[in-house]
Amino acid sequence: MRNSEMTTLKKTTLLLTGLLTLVTVGFAGTQTAHASSAVNSYISSEKIAPAKITSAVWSGFPKNAYRNGVGKPEGVVVHETANPSSTIYNEIAYMKKNYNNAFVHSFVDADHIINIANTNYLAWGVGFPGNARYVQFEQVEVHSKSAFAHEVANAAWYTAYLLHQYGLKPNRADYDGKGTVWSHRAVAKYLGGSTHTDPVGYYSSNGKKYFGQGYTMVQFYTLVKSYYNTDFSTTGSAASSSSSSSSDTAATSVDKVTYSDASVTATLSSDYSKYKLYNHVKNAYTNMKTYSWSSVGASTGKKIYINKKGVKDKQGSTWYRFSFSTAAGAKQYWAYSKAITLDDTTAAATSSSATAISTSSSAE
Repeated sequence: MRNSEMTTLKKTTLLLTGLLTLVTVGFAGTQTAHASSAVNSYISSEKIAPAKITSAVWSGFPKNAYRNGVGKPEGVVVHETANPSSTIYNEIAYMKKNYNNAFVHSFVDADHIINIANTNYLAWGVGFPGNARYVQFEQVEVHSKSAFAHEVANAAWYTAYLLHQYGLKPNRADYDGKGTVWSHRAVAKYLGGSTHTDPVGYYSSNGKKYFGQGYTMVQFYTLVKSYYNTDFSTTGSAASSSSSSSSDTAATSVDKVTYSDASVTATLSSDYSKYKLYNHVKNAYTNMKTYSWSSVGASTGKKIYINKKGVKDKQGSTWYRFSFSTAAGAKQYWAYSKAITLDDTTAAATSSSATAISTSSSAE
């Protein structure tokens, strides 16, 4: 997305109410990609580890909510700057000066993932209606084989990270205009609001130049899925911020957790108040956040909707991720299994990967 072309992208996006309380800071780790292209194969063979996320959120950006009824990002839009001579710091400085025209949440290059705008609020990068739906980040143009591979790895990992952060599953939108992983081109094609086609041309030309074949959004999406299916709790640490939560700073190292998908209902046990409510499995990340049960209107027997199970590899303790509503965008929490009562049918289902749960290594 060329900065000089972004003068109309913010209009009609100051429309909605709603706010997620979770603020990402982030982590990174080593990933072995199941590659399906020369670029992905190189990332895998070279054991390229994505960069850590640098939090440099600037308070000067507007804070406008995502669209009404959802209140959180519905996917991720991948951009590229179309500026062959700029640096990541030049781009960030330019965007701060010109945010009234357009801005994105983060910038990526070969060595950095820098988050400059709070992802809990919308950005002005693709026009209406996409601005009110998606987290957006820019890739700065790089000029070597190694740099391009590192940048792609950073971009794919960051995309997967954001999907996990907001409880979204990978789904390639370039195919049919429906999904969670978007190029700017796909937004322009299916939703309007822009005529840009990035990062498609940049991927294609750099892939041909450095790897002998054009890199595509299909191949990028394959890499995103590979990262997404990594157990994020073993790859580093994440921090979050919430006005309704408090820090749980006792954890100084992370536990490995095996996750599985679930789709069952349960209730809060009579002992629920003895345990804490978390944003992730306790100690699966550093700087965990806890929430008060009173803030969610908890009571013994209150119905919950479980969508993921986590079992700590060493301790063997079981944790569940759940919401108190089936509404789209309902906030999700983690709690120790003893805070939850599963009836006999539900308990049997959560122990069988052939019924309600399919084994997976992914975590929120």
